[in-house]
Amino acid sequence: MVTGLLARLVAAAERQTARRRARISPGELDRRVAAAPPPRDLVAALAAPGLSVIAELKPRSPVKGPLTGDYQPVERALAYVRGGAAALSVLTHEEGFGGRVEDLAAVRAHVGVPLVRKDFVVDEFQVREARAAGADAVLLIVAALTPRRLAELTEQVHRLGMTALVEVHDAAEARTALAAGARVIGVNHRDLRDFTLHRDLTARLRPLVGAGRPLVAESGVRGPRDAGRLYGEGADAVLVGETLMRSADPAAAVRALARATALPRTP
Repeated sequence: MVTGLLARLVAAAERQTARRRARISPGELDRRVAAAPPPRDLVAALAAPGLSVIAELKPRSPVKGPLTGDYQPVERALAYVRGGAAALSVLTHEEGFGGRVEDLAAVRAHVGVPLVRKDFVVDEFQVREARAAGADAVLLIVAALTPRRLAELTEQVHRLGMTALVEVHDAAEARTALAAGARVIGVNHRDLRDFTLHRDLTARLRPLVGAGRPLVAESGVRGPRDAGRLYGEGADAVLVGETLMRSADPAAAVRALARATALPRTP
């Protein structure tokens, strides 16, 4: 059962989806999906040597409030790419994070790296809407879905040519993600049910995820020191939001994270 903050965020996403669904016909959505630019390969983008950075765009946090006084998603995205971001995560959740699907479409027109739609996705409409807006990948959260629903949405994401970045919080969820066919696993150190942080999750889950599948470490990355530690523990990439959104020089901040590969990997 989905509980706590996660349940409230999912409910808000469902309200947002209902409003957006009412404004577009199925035929128009089909037309936009067909007209969308071809998906870019997130797995390939994360395969480069060293630590890849997925830089996140979000104007606020549902717990910490505003992260920037002037949210300009395209300008911020361009700065991230200048800094060497391998991919971008774009929050489209309105009530909790202040994002919009339109932000995703705007960024897609200006950058050449893969874009992840980050939201609380529980519905096929959200997946198709992501593709219509130019998303190359979609975040799916195991804790927000039944195993059957996760498998159905993962299959739909892949059928549309995108990549499912499947987010887990423990070993049981990691097994569920693998059984659903996840090609990229995101290990979220922050439990969205109570917002507690568990910094050892990447090290614990890397052996379970296996060496042949990219692992993205999410949440709690405050700078190069954290990024380097996670790389040493087996992360192929870090997804960083708050730290980069608060930075006065986001390009330099991304560059510093990407260089944080000094620690040896755990065998």
